[in-house]
Amino acid sequence: MQPQFACAGSHVIRSKPHPEQGYRSALGLLRLSDRFGAVRLEKACERAITIGSACYRTVKTMLKQRMEEAPLFDQVPASDPAAGLGAANVRGRRYYN
Repeated sequence: MQPQFACAGSHVIRSKPHPEQGYRSALGLLRLSDRFGAVRLEKACERAITIGSACYRTVKTMLKQRMEEAPLFDQVPASDPAAGLGAANVRGRRYYN
């Protein structure tokens, strides 16, 4: 199985009109493993491919903000409709019934 950061690198190269334009971005992706580690880079690239934005800047931002482990919006369980509102003092729909 091919590592995801290699898949993200090939995606970057294929997204440019000329493959040569994407080489630096792809090499930049590979160099991120020196700073953040291969495991974290793998997870960030997998997430970037999932959200459809497998570019150097997206992956680097995910790694800097440690977002590679955070669940995606559609993966968050919605047990309470008011839970996603973010504040403890929000009454929600059940209060008014």
